[in-house]
Amino acid sequence: MGNKQEMTFWDHLEVMRWSILRVVIVLLLLFVAAFVAMPHIFDSLIMGPASSDFFVYRLLGGLFSKDFDIEIININVTTPFFTHMKTAFVTALLLAFPYLLFELWKFVAPALYSNEKKGVKSAFLGVALLFYLGCAVAYLIVFPLTFRFLAGYQIGGGIVSQISLDSYMSTFLGIIFVMGLVFELPVLAALLSKLGVLNKGILRKYRRHAIVVLLVLSAVITPTGDPFTLCVVFLPIYALYELSILIVKE
Repeated sequence: MGNKQEMTFWDHLEVMRWSILRVVIVLLLLFVAAFVAMPHIFDSLIMGPASSDFFVYRLLGGLFSKDFDIEIININVTTPFFTHMKTAFVTALLLAFPYLLFELWKFVAPALYSNEKKGVKSAFLGVALLFYLGCAVAYLIVFPLTFRFLAGYQIGGGIVSQISLDSYMSTFLGIIFVMGLVFELPVLAALLSKLGVLNKGILRKYRRHAIVVLLVLSAVITPTGDPFTLCVVFLPIYALYELSILIVKE
């Protein structure tokens, strides 16, 4: 077992100050880059699910009608500018996420023993990978299927669907981040296991209860009502639950 590096309160404060400064600089540079590239990112990626040409719809062509045509409108003069700013910042935050974890790791590492560092480093790596995996599942599966269903839902024959830019963006970003957080379930389980709160026996004992809870969570994330979309969301989340059983202590 190695020794922890002794640091005074002021040493920690100085390390934190420089870490925050580096994070701010990285976020600022990424924000500027994302702001400049946003017109292309917005048209090709963010607005992709609003078009019937989106590759996910083509892959699942038999499940959807081809006359999908939803018009995204703006009804507020300031919305395009603030959407540009907000989306550029969120993009910068997503891109900088691994670096934020790296800076956090550098800050906590001196306070850890050498045998503790390996586990914490692996946890940080798992957090980043699972978060991106959750965002990818949300973008490629959950949001397109949810949006396609909700935007095309008709309560009456004379209703023409026009989605506001605010509504589209809030739904898009909300689902992306929710799925990114949901995919942190194995990391949370591993942390609770180290604290002695959770073990394999508890997770196995309450597996049936967890299935019900995860089904409800899946229904909340994607309230489409059709079994296919519900299963598409539920299966990866349930797989995370089973993964949690594998990684926690006996």
